[in-house]
Amino acid sequence: MSDYDRLVRGCVDVTTPEALRQKLAKRRPLCVKVGFDPTAPDIHLGHTVLIRKMKDFQDLGHRVVFVIGDFTGMIGDPTGRSKVRPPLTREEIERNAETYQRQAFKILDRERTEIRFNREWLGAMTADDVIRLAARYNVARMLERREFKQRYDAGQPISVHEFLYPLAQAYDSVVLEADVELGGTDQLFNLNVGRDIMPGYGLEPQVVMTTPLLEGTDGVEKMSKSLGNYVGVTEPPLRMVEKLMSISDELMWRYYELLTDAGPEELRAERGRGRPMDSKLALAERVSGAFHDPAAGREACDEWRRVHQQREVPADMPEHALGPGPHRPHDILVSVGAARSRSEAMRLLRQKAVKLDGRTVEAGAEVDLAAGKSAVLSVGPKRFFRLSPTEALDSEAERP
Repeated sequence: MSDYDRLVRGCVDVTTPEALRQKLAKRRPLCVKVGFDPTAPDIHLGHTVLIRKMKDFQDLGHRVVFVIGDFTGMIGDPTGRSKVRPPLTREEIERNAETYQRQAFKILDRERTEIRFNREWLGAMTADDVIRLAARYNVARMLERREFKQRYDAGQPISVHEFLYPLAQAYDSVVLEADVELGGTDQLFNLNVGRDIMPGYGLEPQVVMTTPLLEGTDGVEKMSKSLGNYVGVTEPPLRMVEKLMSISDELMWRYYELLTDAGPEELRAERGRGRPMDSKLALAERVSGAFHDPAAGREACDEWRRVHQQREVPADMPEHALGPGPHRPHDILVSVGAARSRSEAMRLLRQKAVKLDGRTVEAGAEVDLAAGKSAVLSVGPKRFFRLSPTEALDSEAERP
């Protein structure tokens, strides 16, 4: 596979393919810029689609610049927003930026990654500099952006500072003299603004390349922490496996394409097995192992099989003390956190979703642990709690 073919593999937009070929033909390291606004403290698998493309460039000897938008993050990217995005505080941005760096290096080579904060140059701009930058673009072009056009047509407010966001991001490319800028497909407008203004600064336009937006575990919306359909790169291996095993069989193949190095032949062979559950477990082991270590990925998948296929109880589960005497099951469910209210607990009991040591607990029954003996409470197929008599826990604590 040629360098060009490897770099464009999986990309949605390449503006322009010929310009990328010409840059690669010069046989010099390209400056590849990617910007991340630290608007949330964690990176999830959706972010890693783009980071993996950065790694492709890095592996081929190119200079990858990870731009942390500590300045632009305080403006707020209007991408995908139907209203003004509330700006973050300086403290929130600094805290999130530190986490981003640590998590990104799970994929990128720390020694070969250049980290830059755009406050370095954007924060140093004078009013004259900002006016000259703003003069390089016009309002008509800004209103071509889908989010701005929709809000303008609907009579919704657009703050002037939101027009500055794509200009500030574009100016990052000018300062870094970027050859290539990478981003998700939702960033295409912002990336092209950089391409448009660079000739005005005497620079060759950057090549714009976009990667797909990864659907979340629900298979509908793009992966997002706010929607709860995400898999975080720092989550425990078993939690990652549980989330990945919940995706649909069809979505599994898209995850294979975007989150692994599996080539077309390997994917055809995997599909040819005709055993989606085994393929999904292989994906879960591969992904969880990549962000922890292969052994941890295997152990997490073994535990998932043990609990969900062999119907055994988990090796590790939260433990709760239960005082002497009979207990109403709905009170137990609330106290261990399996239900938010007594009404929700009663609903679970009526649905026959609650078991104690494998036996269904009836709504009108009472639970009374035998002296010195613990029991396993299960709620549905995935939630388990160990109930231990208070005296048993006390005696264990007193042991030398």
